[in-house]
Amino acid sequence: MNLLVGYDVSKHSAELVDAAIRHAIAFGANVDILVSTPHSPEVAPDKIERMQKDLDGIKHRLEAEGIHCDVIVLSQSLTPAEDLIRYAVDYNIDEIIIGARRRSKLGKFIMGSTAQYIIMEAPCDVLIVKQSHRK
Repeated sequence: MNLLVGYDVSKHSAELVDAAIRHAIAFGANVDILVSTPHSPEVAPDKIERMQKDLDGIKHRLEAEGIHCDVIVLSQSLTPAEDLIRYAVDYNIDEIIIGARRRSKLGKFIMGSTAQYIIMEAPCDVLIVKQSHRK
């Protein structure tokens, strides 16, 4: 089984990794962590370095649990949702794990809904991890 985590370097992303570990252990799955970044010279080098450090830590954590993990950083002109769907199709992903944040109806109308797009277009099951309200 192959799992794909849509990682966006937010506080909520740690909960996505926790869910991926639970599912990988339960199903004996491999985990791919995908980060989709805009192709832009405006992305600060320190932000890239911080993200790489976070991703290295996640890979080490999964491997310490005995889970095979690959980290993929895409910098293309596609949206994060399109990158996730394309990757899922190209690499025979069995489950996509993403987070969802509460937004107003107006926010969804103006910005669209990444989670909704992924749910509707994914070639596989999608696990939505709600952001916890724990502090």
